[in-house]
Amino acid sequence: MTAHQPDPVTVAPSAMIAERSPARPYHDVEAATPEFQIDPVLRQRAGSVLLHLLVLVGALVFAAPLLWMLATSFKTDGQLFTSPPEFIPNPIAVRGYVEPFQNLNFELFYYNTTVITLLNIVGLLFSASLAGFAFARMRFPGRNGLFIVVLATMMLPEQVTIIPIYIGWTRLGQFLTDVFGTNISFFNTPVPLSLPAFFAGNYAGAFCIFLVRQYMMTIPLDYDDAARIDGAGWFQIFWRIVLPQAAPALGVVAIYAFTWNWNAYLEPLIYLNETNSFTLARGLALLNSRFTTDYQGIMAQTVLSLIPVLIIFFLTQRSFIQGTVVSGVK
Repeated sequence: MTAHQPDPVTVAPSAMIAERSPARPYHDVEAATPEFQIDPVLRQRAGSVLLHLLVLVGALVFAAPLLWMLATSFKTDGQLFTSPPEFIPNPIAVRGYVEPFQNLNFELFYYNTTVITLLNIVGLLFSASLAGFAFARMRFPGRNGLFIVVLATMMLPEQVTIIPIYIGWTRLGQFLTDVFGTNISFFNTPVPLSLPAFFAGNYAGAFCIFLVRQYMMTIPLDYDDAARIDGAGWFQIFWRIVLPQAAPALGVVAIYAFTWNWNAYLEPLIYLNETNSFTLARGLALLNSRFTTDYQGIMAQTVLSLIPVLIIFFLTQRSFIQGTVVSGVK
């Protein structure tokens, strides 16, 4: 005999789900969270530290030549070509800072450079402000075409215009000599190095005109209309209204003019042939002769020549950045 098997009980699927777990709304279901989470504040600080490290590495890379030049200026002759190179000189020698002033007239070189630089700053501020005002505020036929021509001069390399300008100064001196009956020469004088700036004729003129023009275009024209209602002319509008508001752009022009002319070498090389008229860049070249090279003197005098540029930049960097950004963006 076989045992009697009980009949299987059939349960509905819906009843099985109901017995397992009660139904819950979708929004009550908790999402699975990872076991490890990064604190947002910690993540922000880590990103800031990483960014500062990258900036520090980049700053060291760009400052390495300057630091090496500063270290070399204090080295002795025996430390210049040691292998491996010595970054910190021991002992420290100051010969490069003293002997060039004793052997050459570097005081006069600094004076000549200062005079030429100041003349160029004044000339560029004068010409760039007037030309920029005309292109930005005045309406006359051919204004845009003429402005494009001015910008096109920026594409001409400086070396292309050297010979024509040199010939022009030579013939002008000959013409004045024939007219006045006395020898007139512009060479070994600041005239060919500074006079073109008063007509925005040097290699920085077109860029400075563009910079000032872009900034003056951000000044509302309502000021001009109100001034004309009060009887002001173009010069009064320029001098009393637009020029004071364009001070940041003019500061940028002054900084650019100072940097370019303080470090200029090509033009002084062409127009200055006498030692008494040399600029600082021409004086530094005297330390590198055919037979010997005064490495310590070149490095030391280069460090001294950089001090005015660094001082001007650190004192005016806020105005420099503000004027550049506003002129470029607006």
